[in-house]
Amino acid sequence: MIHALSLIAALAAAAPAIASAQAPPATQGVISYPPAYFAEQRPTTALDMVQRLPGFSIDGGDDVRGFEGAAGNILIDGARPTSKTDDIEEILRRIPAKQVDHVELIRGGAPGIDMQGKSVLANVVKVKGSGFQGLIALANNHVMDDGRNSSGIRLEASGQAGPGNWEGGLRYGQGIDDGSGPGHHVQVSAAGTPLISSDIDSHGRAYQWVVTGAYETPFAGGKLKLNTRGFWNWYEFNQLDWIKFPAPALESSAYSDDEYQAEFGARYERALGGRTNLELIGLQKLAGHDIVSPFRSAGFNGDFYLDQKTSETIGRAVLKYRQSETLSFEAGGEGALNILESETDQLSNGVPDKLPAADVKVTETRGEAFGKAVWKPFSTLTLEGGLRYEGSSLTSEGDVALEKTLYFLKPRVAGSWAPDDKSQVRFSYERVVGQLNFQDFVADSSPNNGGFAVGNPNLTPEQAWVSELAFERRFWTKGAVVLTLRHSKLTDVIDRAPIFAGTQVFDAPSNIGDGTKDELIFNATLPLDRVLKGAQLRGQSTWRRSEVTDPTTGEKREISRLRPLEWEAHFTHDLPQWRMNWGADVFGAWRQTSYKYNAIYTDKLKTFVILFAEWKPKPDLTVRAELNNATERGFRHTTTAYAGPRNTAPVKYVDDSDIQFGRGLYIRVRKTF
Repeated sequence: MIHALSLIAALAAAAPAIASAQAPPATQGVISYPPAYFAEQRPTTALDMVQRLPGFSIDGGDDVRGFEGAAGNILIDGARPTSKTDDIEEILRRIPAKQVDHVELIRGGAPGIDMQGKSVLANVVKVKGSGFQGLIALANNHVMDDGRNSSGIRLEASGQAGPGNWEGGLRYGQGIDDGSGPGHHVQVSAAGTPLISSDIDSHGRAYQWVVTGAYETPFAGGKLKLNTRGFWNWYEFNQLDWIKFPAPALESSAYSDDEYQAEFGARYERALGGRTNLELIGLQKLAGHDIVSPFRSAGFNGDFYLDQKTSETIGRAVLKYRQSETLSFEAGGEGALNILESETDQLSNGVPDKLPAADVKVTETRGEAFGKAVWKPFSTLTLEGGLRYEGSSLTSEGDVALEKTLYFLKPRVAGSWAPDDKSQVRFSYERVVGQLNFQDFVADSSPNNGGFAVGNPNLTPEQAWVSELAFERRFWTKGAVVLTLRHSKLTDVIDRAPIFAGTQVFDAPSNIGDGTKDELIFNATLPLDRVLKGAQLRGQSTWRRSEVTDPTTGEKREISRLRPLEWEAHFTHDLPQWRMNWGADVFGAWRQTSYKYNAIYTDKLKTFVILFAEWKPKPDLTVRAELNNATERGFRHTTTAYAGPRNTAPVKYVDDSDIQFGRGLYIRVRKTF
């Protein structure tokens, strides 16, 4: 529900004040962008630079267990960050622009580069031995409608210690949930007769601490990097529903989540001769949630409690061999141990409810072996092939006793063809096996609407054969368009289905059979210098069409929570003579629908607009102002509830809540030293 917590953004040094450069030529699928390319923008962080790469959009990766399948499309000095909890945009914010030697855009693969299943990667190459640097930043977000404020502070430093380099950061921020606010709520019968009319007053807020640290040093003939991250977040939500019809009444609901994460990572790299490299990775992640959610009304009181702890331990080894400038190989393995412990309690009018899979402990032992090869037979053609074999063993204790073993073979072929230096065609075909979501294994509940969602540890991972074709064309020095077509043939789709326990029926995550998903993705970077010097328009849109068989009705429908359309557009105007830039970020409206056996939920978020201006009175000082939610977009939630299963029962009522959130004024000042 939170579109943006408005926590303080990262800081960094100003970009070098040098003349802008022409777009660099592509070499073997790799385009190198030096700092001069970004000079007019005057970037302060690596994130500012990456966001200006023509035809490129940041992909933070998937939130899945293991390391191999969670890759995003960003590399730092040619390697993935050894972290799964640290957001990639936060990592880029912590790299000052003057520490960036150049940024590479790797398109369609290249020998010696592990694309991690992505067709395009951005590689941020840092300057070596840049000395001590630091920053301090202060920010405040003011909600104009009700006067609330949220503030934040960021402290960061980096430097050299002995033969190695270190970096550290501390961030504290408050955030306001802009998916909550005042609004109107109505409930009508199937015939349209009003049943309930009320006014909603809701507020959500978060408080967050983040600590990060890293150290990189020569070690045992190679290079060792250690990193750590600590995270604590407290989120609270309160809602009052002032009922006016049929009779004055008050309903209240609340939700609090006390969340923590701790992560420790290590990466060791060493050359074993002139052509072979060894990479070892270790990662330990701990996390927990403590959730409390009460609901109060004249006729019903509900209380929900969840205490959940997870841990993940990963070990990974990769051996890379470069036969020549046109041929490279890679082989390796990965092992992971994942543990989930969850205790759930639900009370209705003070009486405990019996929830299937309420108290469980799930353990997964997972291993994977893989091999890859990249071959460039011609200067215009790159081919990639790979094979991964995965095995896992899952056990469940507590309310659900279960043991199962799963094995999957995952081949992949990909390639790119560049008929000239401005065009490229990319293709891939692979088998993708999703990671089981531990959250699907345990019970969940919504006390404010009386709905139960039981856990289901007996799930099979969703599988897909994915075909992708992309066409890229570069123009006007800094312009690019990329059109991508993707088709997924799905097996064992995970969606929602009824679960029967005696005389009771619950909703649960389930494998519902086969399906399809088609996606059309359009990404464009359009320089506007011919109309307005220093201006640029960037955007991306994704159209989706999906089809599965509904397990309740037997009819075809779309996949739950899959948004048919998502889009965003960004306009920027650089004014280097005034040491400033301004622009607008527009995030398009979207819809998503969820299907349960006795209800259909539809969420609609309207278009979100940010107007901004950034000024650098001095190279080490930046002031930024934003008008958030300039169009005062709202959030709408509609529930169509049935008297029983949707295939046999009529509509009982339709419930609609329309929440509005006002504009916000955000000010940030950051100083580097």
